Amino acid sequence: MTEPTAGNHIVVGVDGSDASVAALRWAVRQAHSRRADVVAVHAWEWTGATLAPYAPASSHPGPAEERLRAERLLAGAVRRSLGPHVDTAVRAVVVEGSPARVLLKHARDAQLLALGRPDHHDQGLPAIGPVTRDCLRHATVPVVTVPVPQRHASPPAPSGTAPFAGRGAA
Repeated sequence: MTEPTAGNHIVVGVDGSDASVAALRWAVRQAHSRRADVVAVHAWEWTGATLAPYAPASSHPGPAEERLRAERLLAGAVRRSLGPHVDTAVRAVVVEGSPARVLLKHARDAQLLALGRPDHHDQGLPAIGPVTRDCLRHATVPVVTVPVPQRHASPPAPSGTAPFAGRGAA
């Protein structure tokens, strides 16, 4: 695939989470309706410098190994999102750097930036993380946060059964 033309692509931040996979699916649907391309971006940072100096050398992955992990993560997320037949209008990009900075740079001339939004409300966590917050604050294009699809924790009660029947409710 060729490099997307200025303004004719949608950038998606992909970190491998269910939310980012949902954002990629959404972006592909949007891109088809807008006749645009999709650029799936995964930013990674070398963690070798953050390991304890006494950690064995084998636990210090080098930058090349970490880049390979990042490429595999992005490829897996694209497959999870789109299945085995990846749309030719989707380009996967792996870039070393701070996630927010990398996403903002790639989205500078895009139609929009799509990010996944995990469902944290039941865990007492913030609705958005620091990367999404920075992108919302500093993006020069519209930012769309795509929620992860809802999953039911338990199957619905069979019809005709009271939801709390037999559970010791007084």
